[in-house]
Amino acid sequence: MAEIGGGVASSVEVPKLKLYSYWRSSCSWRVRVGLNLKGLKYEYKAVNLLEGEHFSPEFSELNPINYVPVLVDGDVKVADSFAILLYLEEKYPQHPLLPCDLQKKAINYQAANIVSSSIQPLQNLAVLKYIGDKCGPDEQLAWVRHHIGKGFAALEKLLKHHAGKYATGDEVYLADLFLAPQIHAAITRFHLDMTQFPLLSRLNETYGHLPAFCDAMPEKQPDAPRS
Repeated sequence: MAEIGGGVASSVEVPKLKLYSYWRSSCSWRVRVGLNLKGLKYEYKAVNLLEGEHFSPEFSELNPINYVPVLVDGDVKVADSFAILLYLEEKYPQHPLLPCDLQKKAINYQAANIVSSSIQPLQNLAVLKYIGDKCGPDEQLAWVRHHIGKGFAALEKLLKHHAGKYATGDEVYLADLFLAPQIHAAITRFHLDMTQFPLLSRLNETYGHLPAFCDAMPEKQPDAPRS
């Protein structure tokens, strides 16, 4: 695993955080956006999933299930993007990721959970490899598009009466952090037809104008391949 200095410029003075991340991981991307929004500096620790570095003894000590991301904050180690973002929200309250309104907060949890439980796990490298091995490589794309489409249809219905400029109103909240990487992956990696998802398409365009989101893009990470 490579040690790479990273993070965003910030006036918030805190002990340096470490983020174990893979450039194309949508789960890591969510956390990078959260750190950027909160103005938290961090050290980028690259974990090459293609080379199996997440199965190393060193990384297994950080996360026994061997997934990125992992956040290290002093003596505290937190794995899983949802857990990391909630930890950051509790410890570093600047730029809240959750609204005060209870119903709006619940919608954020629900939207984030659709992505993290019903879409993203079904498109990760391990699952796609299994589908390819058992059913053939031609089935991989059909599998991914089916499950992303199902999740996106649910998100369109869920957010229809709650969205404003962003997913749940006119402020960026937790749902946006989960939506942005997933929509980007659907378009760029899996070439999903987004015409049937107008709300998500509009949100995707909006995220492209936010520095905290743009700086977290996969191609801007220090471990991204250079052409």
